[in-house]
Amino acid sequence: MMSSMLGVLVLASILGRVELITVSTPFKSINVTVGGSVLLQCEFVTIPDTSGLTIQWDFVSPASLKQIYYYQSGKDVIAKPYEGRIQPPSSPGTTKNASITIRNMQPSDSGVYSCEVHNFPDVNGKSQANIGVNVHERPSPPYCAVHGDVESGHLVTLTCHSELGSPTPTYTWTKLDQAKTRMPVLGQTNPTGILKITNISQFQFGEYQCNATNVAGFTTCSIELAAEVGDGVIAGAVIGALLGCLLIILVVWFIAHTVKKHRYKAVKAQEASEMKRSSRPALEATESVPTATAAGNIHVGGDEPEA
Repeated sequence: MMSSMLGVLVLASILGRVELITVSTPFKSINVTVGGSVLLQCEFVTIPDTSGLTIQWDFVSPASLKQIYYYQSGKDVIAKPYEGRIQPPSSPGTTKNASITIRNMQPSDSGVYSCEVHNFPDVNGKSQANIGVNVHERPSPPYCAVHGDVESGHLVTLTCHSELGSPTPTYTWTKLDQAKTRMPVLGQTNPTGILKITNISQFQFGEYQCNATNVAGFTTCSIELAAEVGDGVIAGAVIGALLGCLLIILVVWFIAHTVKKHRYKAVKAQEASEMKRSSRPALEATESVPTATAAGNIHVGGDEPEA
């Protein structure tokens, strides 16, 4: 009778131990920034004997389910993609702590991490706890662009987009005055980074700044909205330049022609002067010839004998 009672007590004791295991975590969700480390806390309660203790951490994402860490009989097994990144628990059988630390978190590490603990014969109870991890990434510097004809009366659209950022950034536009003071914009905006300015006017020209923001931080880009030169103005500028060149050519030709004309007159005047100087001795010689002849005739007549 006593032996049967002892057997019942031992069985009850074993059954009671079977229900003891409890795995828990103080945080159901954790946020971490890119490049940071995250501590995944997991504690358990079980029977004193932990010789049959096993710990398994799994990573669950929309794309996959994979085991990243396993512990049994005092040995740690870390999946290759996580080698050098996971810090395993220290003496979990003694501390009843199965927490791990993962370093250098990336956006692809966002998902659910499952901590599962078993300790035979204490195999029943709540043996699993889940932790959701969100890896936040600051938006990359956005790219600002302008679309449309930047002329008064036209529709102009400004766009802003960051290639990176988790969660997805929201975008806001502001106008900057000369003192870089932010001013509200006049136009239709939306969180995706689009600003539409219908029937743009002169006072809406200037510098615009886009702010890309999420829980990890913000980045900005700026763009100058200045009136474009129209086709008519460009054509006028080209024609004006051509007329200017033509005017310069005419002026140069006129100056060259005038100089050449003056030189021609100077040469002609010099030639005329030289001709006058050379004609004077000839004239004097011509005038002296008849005088000498007359004198000769008189002399000859005086020598003729009288009849």
